[in-house]
Amino acid sequence: MPAVLARRYETSPHPVHAVLLAGIVPLFLGVLLSDIAYGWTYEVQWKNIASWLIVGGLVFGGLSLLWAVVELFGRGQRESRSAIYAILLLTIWILGFINALVHAKDAWASMPEAIVLSVIIAALAIAALWFRFATRRDME
Repeated sequence: MPAVLARRYETSPHPVHAVLLAGIVPLFLGVLLSDIAYGWTYEVQWKNIASWLIVGGLVFGGLSLLWAVVELFGRGQRESRSAIYAILLLTIWILGFINALVHAKDAWASMPEAIVLSVIIAALAIAALWFRFATRRDME
């Protein structure tokens, strides 16, 4: 009787890609917290801080997206997990860019849009991080 071996395939990201991806979560969470602080205190400096954090999140997210697209098309086979991950990062980047435009409005004119976008982006960033770092176990 032939023996059936179970193989575990665990895909872990390249360390540079992991740092880029892990960098977007605290940046976009910081945007959310800054927006909440601005909503409570009406101090314009919180909005300025949020704008700078968005720029950092867009830089890290853009580089992460570029890496994900290269991984997606660089392989001989295309996996649905890689495609979903790349779409998630693209969605985060597009919404982050829209959030940057919303934060460019004059003072209180950006509220409540800014908080709503920040919540959505922070949730998507956490989902993308979890999605990429989750391991896949296949049985053959």
